[in-house]
Amino acid sequence: MLDALTDRQWMWAAGACYLAGFLAGIVSIRRGGRPSGLVMYALIAAGYVLQVFGMAVRGRVVAGCPLGNAFELCQFTAWSAITLYLIVGVTFRSSLLGFFMCGLGAVLTLASLSLPALDATRRSHVFGGNAWIEFHAALALFSYGVLALLALTSLLLLFRLHSLHSKHLGGWFSLLPSVVDLDQIGVRLLTSAVGLLAASLAVGSVYWLRDTSTVTGPKLLLTVTVWCAAAATLALRLRGRLLGGKFAWFCVALFAAAMLSLGAVNASRRPIPAPRTAMRS
Repeated sequence: MLDALTDRQWMWAAGACYLAGFLAGIVSIRRGGRPSGLVMYALIAAGYVLQVFGMAVRGRVVAGCPLGNAFELCQFTAWSAITLYLIVGVTFRSSLLGFFMCGLGAVLTLASLSLPALDATRRSHVFGGNAWIEFHAALALFSYGVLALLALTSLLLLFRLHSLHSKHLGGWFSLLPSVVDLDQIGVRLLTSAVGLLAASLAVGSVYWLRDTSTVTGPKLLLTVTVWCAAAATLALRLRGRLLGGKFAWFCVALFAAAMLSLGAVNASRRPIPAPRTAMRS
């Protein structure tokens, strides 16, 4: 079954599902209604399954976790965020979160597919057969997926705060969760991201201390900086010194910084030309 389509074709289909969910949500909101939580969840789940098939095909080709170029890093980040949403999204009780998750999934999936340069090289055996290094990389990228979901909930918090300050409580603003709920969700997600990234850095440091030449300076600096920024943001929030809109903006900035750091991660690897079949879509 997996061989019936190429990896990119599976991912195009996944992106189409995410985009369909986002467009369906826009139609519902424009009609003055609430995006259907069931429809959102079903389309996200369908896209997720298709994306898993695509990543499985890519994983078989590269003989490992598909994290060898910028395209694969974007796909894995989208997959991580959606994995977390499918596990705990129901507890958020917000169909708008599903709507925004469809938008994020569509952007990360379709944008990376639409830029051939991101997938111009394909690397096999990226981690040299070392399962622990592969686990380290997967943990780091999964924590970035958590930061993606955190950025979405932070945007919802900013919208809620704007509606309260401007006294626009009707329309689609009425669909937003309360400030307290969004703030609590944000704290939990940030705590999870800090913990996952710390675990990833701990695993990676064991091998880096054995041979410091295995990691480039920019990659090490940026990844550690992202973790320090996330940990500092969490500490300030728990101490009550970073609240409301400021906390939300910091969380959005953390996700942006994490995505920018992926460039250094990808640049730290030697380019290996991809076979022509990798460009098929």
